Amino acid sequence: MGAFAGSFIVTGICLPVAAWWGWTNGGVEAMFAALWLVVVLGIMEVSLSFDNAVVNAAVLKTWSPFWQKLFLTVGILVAVFGMRLLFPLVIVSATSDLSMLQTWHLALDNPNEYSSRLAAHHEEISAFGGMFLLLVFLNFVLDDEKEIHWFHWMESRLAVLGKINAVSVFMALIVLFLSLYVVDDHKKYAVVIAGLVGVLVYLGVDVLSSLLESEEKNDAPVRDMVHKGSIGGFLYLEVLDASFSFDGVIGAFAITKDIVIIMLGLAIGAMFVRSLTVYLVKKGTLDEFVYLEHGAHWAIGALAIIMFVSMKYEVPEIITGLIGVALIMLSLWSSVKHRRMEAQSA
Repeated sequence: MGAFAGSFIVTGICLPVAAWWGWTNGGVEAMFAALWLVVVLGIMEVSLSFDNAVVNAAVLKTWSPFWQKLFLTVGILVAVFGMRLLFPLVIVSATSDLSMLQTWHLALDNPNEYSSRLAAHHEEISAFGGMFLLLVFLNFVLDDEKEIHWFHWMESRLAVLGKINAVSVFMALIVLFLSLYVVDDHKKYAVVIAGLVGVLVYLGVDVLSSLLESEEKNDAPVRDMVHKGSIGGFLYLEVLDASFSFDGVIGAFAITKDIVIIMLGLAIGAMFVRSLTVYLVKKGTLDEFVYLEHGAHWAIGALAIIMFVSMKYEVPEIITGLIGVALIMLSLWSSVKHRRMEAQSA
């Protein structure tokens, strides 16, 4: 259980803090309610981000120990405090003409108003995260150098399109503009801008890598940077985590409006996702189960589409989580079946 030691330590810190927070705001009953909500939020975060852990593991297994440790230490601080606490505050602050301090007080003193202001920008958040995740998915299935295909008939044909320059961006933009049909007129401009920012952030990782990495790496595409371990790869995984966390943060407000409880619950969940990533890397699980990475990317593609659909229709968090878990389990079963067939033919 060495890989999960850090998660249990974080849990051991967060739960007493949650108990203290509940006690100071409502006595014994509020204390137990706070503990229960933190546990529920932690479980929700893990279930929604399980496929994220698999993708992280697929990337980290090729990195040097330095970049692995950096992602699992500094990265967790960015994931918890940056993406799950600070970023929602920035969104509300930027769209409400409030300072960050005023927004923080709004979140503590009037959580209903804070959550409603954050939810008011759900479409833009979904467009940004949806476009980034869709590009992650498309660049995986359109990779013409990929030797193993899960849905062979479909993926082998999609890989042919991968030979065309920028085809993934072209396809993602088509999805973005089609999504405008389900968005209210007064939101369309903001959705297009947010979606384009998602594309620019994905492409920007490559540009930033070229500026910060050594000369021999300057011409490497995003997937090469990511798999070698670099500042570009680090940023790629952090933005990927952010795209996953948007849905979880907004969904958390359906469970509780208390931003402190949300941060503590999501912190525990995010830490367990990181620990799961370490476990998968150390055990070589992805090498043993060859379709697991495929299942995770198809789950990412499904989440991207769900984010676009959620612009118009409410999609329960449990549905989002179950679809991801189902695809992961299906890929796991396919991997076991593949191993058995190889053993019989050997």
